[in-house]
Parts: sequence; structure tokens; C-alpha cells
Amino acid sequence: MEKKKMTAQEAAAFVQDGFNVGFGGFTPAGCPKVVPTAIAERAEAEHKAGRPFSIGVFTGASTGDRLDGMLARAKAVRFRAPYQSNKDLRTLINSGETDYTDLHLSSLAQDLRYGFYGDIDVAIIEAAEVTPEGEIVPTSGVGILPTICRLAKKIIVELNDRHPAEIRGMHDIAEPLDPPYRKELPIYKPSDRVGQPFIKVDPDKIVAIVETREPNDEGSFTPLDDVTKAIGENVARFLHDELVAGRIPKEFLPIQSGVGNVANAVLGSLGDNEGIPTFDVYTEVIQDSVIELMKKGRVRFASGCSLSVSRSVIQEIYSNLDFFKDKLLLRPVEYSNNPEIVRRLGVITINTALEADIFGNINSTHVNGTRMMNGIGGSGDFTRNAYLSIFTTPSTAKDGRISAFVPMVSHLDHSEHSVKVIITEYGIADLRGLSPRKRARCIIDNCVHPDYRPLLNEYLERTKNGQTPHDLKACFAFHHAIAEKGDMHLADFDK
Repeated sequence: MEKKKMTAQEAAAFVQDGFNVGFGGFTPAGCPKVVPTAIAERAEAEHKAGRPFSIGVFTGASTGDRLDGMLARAKAVRFRAPYQSNKDLRTLINSGETDYTDLHLSSLAQDLRYGFYGDIDVAIIEAAEVTPEGEIVPTSGVGILPTICRLAKKIIVELNDRHPAEIRGMHDIAEPLDPPYRKELPIYKPSDRVGQPFIKVDPDKIVAIVETREPNDEGSFTPLDDVTKAIGENVARFLHDELVAGRIPKEFLPIQSGVGNVANAVLGSLGDNEGIPTFDVYTEVIQDSVIELMKKGRVRFASGCSLSVSRSVIQEIYSNLDFFKDKLLLRPVEYSNNPEIVRRLGVITINTALEADIFGNINSTHVNGTRMMNGIGGSGDFTRNAYLSIFTTPSTAKDGRISAFVPMVSHLDHSEHSVKVIITEYGIADLRGLSPRKRARCIIDNCVHPDYRPLLNEYLERTKNGQTPHDLKACFAFHHAIAEKGDMHLADFDK
């Protein structure tokens, strides 16, 4: 492999205008960094010379700024799937300059294999080790790696020695067969392995190896406040009560938790609740809180798609591999988020809502129904197939001017049929077995901020007929109020 070592700029020359490029990693964890930056620089030079240059970008999930951000600012992204969280790319998507397809994360790899998006011309991945036989050991994120490496005509590897080769064994790499030959995925507990600890490729496909020492572009978490702490405590209390009532097995069940401060607060509260036994995690993103609970003996095992942790925590893991290596397993997203496995294991899923309506429908993606925030991510993969699906959200945003609860969501990602429980800092709405009217009563009484309860009660009383009592002339009054007056408190149902 020595003769294939080159600079990032030399490697970027393998990527041409109009190419479809698959990138490794999942969140900033495990994403390539220096080659995408070099591609962005090349795009800027081509544009300055009056020549077109843009590519289709396929990833496991969101990435770091040195991938999505650099390419977006260079106007080098023609098409993007399946998820993003970069403000500059988001601007291009919402202006219509970049085409974006928001997908359930578990579906992209198979869609690529089915040929729905055309060929993958180049795969650009980060590795801790590459052998002459074509064995590639990923770093801290997997995503769609096995599929893009197999489909790509050329592979570029960023060999990052910030991640020790000794992490070999922390990954479980496999691809399912495609229809009509697909078989069951034999994972019966989170620690089960079905693949091998590396990606195996034809060594001749590896055209470039770029040596780096770059850390991940991870974001920082803001300190927990009273609202996020209260949400976490309410989730823990609810699950403890379900355990006592016998509606959760005494051994407990694996937990999936989304990304961000609320998710960290929830996991911390679960760990602090002495009535909840030691548990496993079966999720997509393993965050700092999981590692902290593992050290305390509260999390037994964690299976995911990425170690999306802070720089200090990733170094702690690598410095203590004897402790962590048999407690952590990183899989492709097609396995970490697989609906079959989620339902078989009985995963309790906890995800964050951007907006909910009083009947239990969830908007995870669009601000005011039109502006993409990030995407649906893996929340649908888990929610629809959960043993118990929970959504959390602070009851308000923007200093109380926006209510997280509205008469009708402005964009629908998860329907009332999949949502079992909603939890805010004010309380718990257990929606199981309730009709739409009773769901509305439960949500308003338990989860909505007190300032907005009178307005939502007024809306609920406007229509007496129908299984789901909507006033279609007034159902978006909250959204009109924030758009026109800057405050949902000023909603007028009769305007």
C-alpha cells in the first residue's frame, strides 16, 4: 500500500464533476476530513475558472463541518442524502440550490444496492488500519461503509493514526442479502455478532491512502438546565413505573436514545434511578452519557453505529481498551437501525420531537412546515418498531414564543399510530389505547406549557364532530401567529 500514499489534493483529483461519492462515518464520528476539504478547494478553483463542479453526496448520517460544511460553502453539493445537520448546507437546501432527499437511515444502503440513485463512483472513508489484503478497519463510525466500499469503482482511504489499530475487533461488519434471497438477521441480543471486524475489499480498488491525525468535528453539549433535567427525570420515572407494573420485563429491555442534550439527560436519569436495573443499549449513536454509565456499571453493553463522543471521552476509551472493547460494538446503520432487529429485541425508543400536535402526530424535520432542519434520521426506524416508543421535547422554544404543541403539525414524520408516549418537563402523556379526543385531553393536561393550555383547549372545543376533531380553517393558527406576529400566544382561530 505504500505506493498508494499521497496528499489529500492528489487524492481529490480522482473525484470529477457529476460523480456520486459515498462517504464513511456517522455523525462527525469516523468521517473523512482532509480529502473532502481538498475536494471543496478544487470545486472553488473550478468555479473560479468558469467550469462546473458538483457531486452527489451519500453518507450514513450527518457529518462534520470539514465534509458537509466545506463542500456546501464551495457550492460543490449537487445532491445530498439521507441526513445533514450543517447550517451552510441547510441554507442551500432550503433555498433550493441543493437537492436533498430525507430518508430513514436504515434504507439508504439497500437503496444504493438497488440502483435507485445510480452508481457510486468513489468511496472516501476513514480507517484505523488498511492491510495489503484489502482489510479496512473503520474508526469511530461505520454508517454505510460496507455497501459503498463494495459498490464504488474507486476507494480513497484517510488512514488516521489518532485511532489505534488495536480497535480491530470493536466492529461487526456485514451486509444483508438482497431480495429475493434475504434471510433473517440473526441478532438476538445487543452483543451478538454476525459479521467480521473489518471491511474486505479488492485491494486494487484502493487508489489513494492519505495519512492524517485529525480529530473528529464533534459538537459540544450545553450544560443541562432545569427543563432537560426534568424531562430526563420524567422518562426515568415513567419507565420505572412501567417496570413495577409488569409492563416491562423485570430484566428490562434495550434502550435507544436519540442525539443531543435531552438524550444525554434521559440516559443520565435512567442511570441514576436505582429502581431501573443495569441495561443494554441498542442504538445508532453512542454518546458520552452511555460511556459514563458503562464506567458506573449501569450500562452493560452498547451496540451502535458510531462513537459520537467528545474528544476527551474517545481518548479515554482508547486508553482503556481492555475495559471497553468487550462492551462496545459498532455496526453498519443497516443493522444498528434495522426494523427487524429493533422489534425482535423489544427496544424502548426515546427520540426528540421538533413539534407535536394534540393528537400525537410528530414533526421531526421542518420548521413551520417548510424549512428543513436536519432530517428524520433514524427516529422512524426505531419508533415504528419499538416495544415502547417515547418522544420527548421541551414544551416551548424561543423564550416561550413557540409552543412545541400545536393543533396540527405543519409537517408529518411520525403518525399517531406509532407514537405511544410523549414527555415534557411538565409531565407524561401515555397515549396507549386512547381515542383521538382522549389523546388530545391527555397531551394538553400533562405536557403542554400552562400558558398554551387555554388556547389548545379552545381549539379542541371548536369541533364536536368527527373521530379527529379538526377545524381545517383554524388548525394552523399557531403557525400563522409565529410567522406574522412572532409569538404563538397571539394565535387567532377566527381570523
